[in-house]
Amino acid sequence: MSRSKGDDAATTPDWVKCARCKELVYRKEWENLLRVCPRCNYHQRLRAGERIAMLVDEGSFREFGAEFVSADPLGFPDYADKLRGAAERTGLPEAIVTGEALLGGYPVILGVLDFHFRAGTMNAAVGEKVTRAMERAVEQRKPVLMSVATGGARVEEGLHSLMQMAKTSAAVARMQAAGVPYLVLLTDPSLAGTMASYASLGDVILAEPGALIGFTGRRVIEQTLRIQLPDDFQTAEFHLQNGFVDMVCDRARLRATVIGLLSWFLGPRPAGLRTP
Repeated sequence: MSRSKGDDAATTPDWVKCARCKELVYRKEWENLLRVCPRCNYHQRLRAGERIAMLVDEGSFREFGAEFVSADPLGFPDYADKLRGAAERTGLPEAIVTGEALLGGYPVILGVLDFHFRAGTMNAAVGEKVTRAMERAVEQRKPVLMSVATGGARVEEGLHSLMQMAKTSAAVARMQAAGVPYLVLLTDPSLAGTMASYASLGDVILAEPGALIGFTGRRVIEQTLRIQLPDDFQTAEFHLQNGFVDMVCDRARLRATVIGLLSWFLGPRPAGLRTP
């Protein structure tokens, strides 16, 4: 399965060039399809704000944890400058946005990684925000939805980043011991240390079509093990066939699917809350 190396489609005022098949799509059609190519079904990467707006009930999102931002514990060369650049380009203080909202009338806790901020990598700040979101979910008895788009652990913070794998996994264990539902959405790409921790531990794991999902890159595996991997290796569809992903869900059906899962976990929508 071919993928674009870029994460943004080439655009003009009226037309969008698909990053995968290179076909031109009328912009209004593309936007109406939630930025999915009608020719090849390529799901364009979304920014955190776009993902949140697509999922939650209008006007219901309330962010928390925005005060947690990256430090530079190792004094890594140029890291501070790269963080400032990422913040300027995305308008975000960190690679994940956490908050609470209503989704089809159900109160939920959200965590949404933005690949446009340092490739959505997990560092100490991201791990802290994920952990605190899950702790809040336990306190308030609200289900959690984590949307993943990541290159893994952030190398500039070394072991500080790697320790977040254990930290977030322990938070998931506490949440699941308390019986709080945990849903994960894997988007393109979902890789490495993030995928090897809280992103793979959901009660239900959804994925968008064609999403790249894995730990180590295809080339490394083939060269190390001296094997030829199947063409669809590490795609969402491959993982569905092999039991790691529970459902591959088109973006147009995603909100309704999550609402259906929440109703299964929680029962009928609470009286007096807004409808989808």
